[in-house]
Amino acid sequence: MALVVQKYGGTSVANLEKIENVARKVIKTKKEGNDVVVVLSAMAGETNRLIELARQAAEDYDVREYDTLISTGEQVTISLLAMVLNRMGYPARSFLGHQVRIMTDQAYTQARILDVEDRLLRGELEKGKIAVVAGFQGVDQDNNITTLGRGGSDTSAVALAAALHADVCEIYTDVDGVYTTDPNICSNARLLEKISYDEMLEMARAGAKVLQPRSVELAKKYEVPVYVKSSFKDEVGTLVTKEDKDMEREVVSGVTYDRDQAKITVVHVPDKSGVAARLFTPLAEHNIVVDMIIQNASLEGYTDLSFTVSRKDIKETKRLIEEAAKEVGASKVEVDEQVAKVSIIGVGMISHSGVAARMFAALAQEGINIMMISTSEIKVSCVIQSKYTELAVMVLHEVFGLDKKS
Repeated sequence: MALVVQKYGGTSVANLEKIENVARKVIKTKKEGNDVVVVLSAMAGETNRLIELARQAAEDYDVREYDTLISTGEQVTISLLAMVLNRMGYPARSFLGHQVRIMTDQAYTQARILDVEDRLLRGELEKGKIAVVAGFQGVDQDNNITTLGRGGSDTSAVALAAALHADVCEIYTDVDGVYTTDPNICSNARLLEKISYDEMLEMARAGAKVLQPRSVELAKKYEVPVYVKSSFKDEVGTLVTKEDKDMEREVVSGVTYDRDQAKITVVHVPDKSGVAARLFTPLAEHNIVVDMIIQNASLEGYTDLSFTVSRKDIKETKRLIEEAAKEVGASKVEVDEQVAKVSIIGVGMISHSGVAARMFAALAQEGINIMMISTSEIKVSCVIQSKYTELAVMVLHEVFGLDKKS
């Protein structure tokens, strides 16, 4: 007997008919002799509806109350699934994050999981019941409800799988698995049978929407095997697992893009010790994640400093940076929201030279200007004008031989 954790996203539980489809999948897994823990998101569109209500209620809303509000969507889906499973003759019980005791820090809207108490769930599993858990939510040390950010149900599922020492964590979504790039842009995109934790993590950070980055971090840390599967097809999907020699044969495993980018440039910054810290500390204090950072060569004691953030943070970032820029004596702050990030990822880059040069040459041949560059051992990312996003993805996918194998 295995212990299986299954997570179903919003499109998988968008209505009662689809919830019943989920119930049949869960029952099939249970009939195979497994213990099952199910993690659910809210119905598709429900979280967005709740976010809009919060904005209508108060433009400058309290983040504690915001988390209390937007966590309610998952309560609906877990109770409905538990009802359906019980009706079908399979005892089930639903649990909210504070009932399981998914403990988090107090970073509302972007909380990080600190600990998971598994006693209650284990007790239900020992009784032969199916545990249905609300994803996306947890509780802090003061018993306040917290949420884990967009895609947080993935993180909930992997955290539960790690705490329970589950044999596998299955992430069910509206795609068949992990592709070499977005098949909506590139018709030749290829489904990957398996991908390493590190590659999946870089892909998630670089804009791939398949898994939340923190869920992959947890999976890697606790060596949780993760399958990404379709909720609507009986396919094997993609296994996210430890790196092996087969993975190193591919120089590049995937091409990703992220349009959720804004570039901010602080112009004529005094080039002296401590200035960068004074600019970025306010952002850190407000839990704003900065992605890429570049600084121009100093000229007569001054430089320009550019960085990228998510578009959703642009208003707050602009306010904070303008205040900090004034304090350090910079001349102005410029904002460009018409940018995107394209990235190539692959563990094979570690042992192959010239990969970045091939990427730059391919983009240059299409007349695509590169504004910013960042690299790691297995990733190269470029910020470009957003209007060239699709072209860049298709060109890079072809240049690195990622088209479907014949």
